[in-house]
Amino acid sequence: MAGRGAGPDFVESLARGLDVLACFDANHRSMSLSEVATAAGLARPTARRLLLTLEELGFVRSTGGAFQLTPKVLTLGMAYVGALGLWDIARPHLEALVARTGESSSMAQLDGSDIVYVARVSVPKIIALRVDIGTRFPAAQTSQGKVLLAGLSPEELSATLAQPSRAGLPPYIGRSAEQLRDELTEIRARGWALADEELAPGVRSVAAPVRDGTGAIRAAMNVTVHAAETSTERLLQEYLPLLLRTAGDVSAEWALWQSRPHVEVGQVQRKDETSA
Repeated sequence: MAGRGAGPDFVESLARGLDVLACFDANHRSMSLSEVATAAGLARPTARRLLLTLEELGFVRSTGGAFQLTPKVLTLGMAYVGALGLWDIARPHLEALVARTGESSSMAQLDGSDIVYVARVSVPKIIALRVDIGTRFPAAQTSQGKVLLAGLSPEELSATLAQPSRAGLPPYIGRSAEQLRDELTEIRARGWALADEELAPGVRSVAAPVRDGTGAIRAAMNVTVHAAETSTERLLQEYLPLLLRTAGDVSAEWALWQSRPHVEVGQVQRKDETSA
């Protein structure tokens, strides 16, 4: 993974440390030193130094010769979400939506050709896939991913789809690239997307866009159901209108939040002290 930097200011050691963190996922919760070195493409001594550094910083713990991430890693991702102000705005709306539908609802953003879950309110259901904050899936196989892909320009879409997925799932062969582009054109026009057992058997979902103050699609919200319990007709007729209203409310509140006047008192005080 390492060794991609070409600029004069590229910090190789930092990139390698991030590569080590990225090795861990739902299928690799605990890894040996050798496994981490292989997955990150690093020499064993280098991987060892990086792991010990991350352990000292609190991002990794070691038990019986195996390494695992700690909850402190969440601070890296939540800092991003918190900086957007999106989670604080979306949470009550997601909770209200789940209360009305009785189904789980999530929010995701695009990362390369994958989506990454950044918020979730779930209900206990037996479903084929486990989803947590930070879980990633191939965008083209999910309703949220389709919404996000539909918001890209043709050039951005081509560049995005050319990137390999890092979700660790087998390639999806359900449709051609041309068919996907046709579907995205329809999604762009109607404003929502459906994924009917494309990601996994039994998983059916519908998603709507969340826009920022400029009108750009920055995230997507969904309602996920079990196909054996909820028909496509019910999902689209009953749950989709609620989802569209919720996503619209979140977008409107987020736009207001982004337009607020915001000054950090500490910065003002320091400026005044400097000029005094």
